[in-house]
Amino acid sequence: MTDSAGNARKYAFRLLGYRSRSENELRERLEKKGFSEIDISGTLKYLKEAGYLDDHALALNLKRQAFNNKLLGHNRAKMFLSNRGVPDEIVDAALQYDEEAETEKIQKLIDKKLKTMGNYLDKKNEKRLWDFLVRKGYTFSTIRRACQNLKRTRKEEEE
Repeated sequence: MTDSAGNARKYAFRLLGYRSRSENELRERLEKKGFSEIDISGTLKYLKEAGYLDDHALALNLKRQAFNNKLLGHNRAKMFLSNRGVPDEIVDAALQYDEEAETEKIQKLIDKKLKTMGNYLDKKNEKRLWDFLVRKGYTFSTIRRACQNLKRTRKEEEE
């Protein structure tokens, strides 16, 4: 191993020490630092063989973050994984659309957002809620269904 290859490996380990990264993300950082293609490919090969670099495991971890912590919708979760450099075929394999899970997540978000709005839902707040859910990556049909359920529940509570 040449001195340059050793430095590339050290730098890669330092980057992985901060957080897990995809192969593409790590490659870009090594290229940006000025390492040669030979050193980069050797470093990436070593990291994969040693188990330090695994895009599938990263995709599952990011999926958990996106769905459980950030409560993102399917579309936004896809974008979240792609932005981290995970290849599209791995993203598609990791993210399966589950309408029931989407409904649960959107309900949690609506409840959370309504608390900040003072549980008051007029036209202006309904538009804000709708925009918020669109930014979180939910489909229009899922949002419409959730808003209809919310209105139905509110009418039942009033009666």
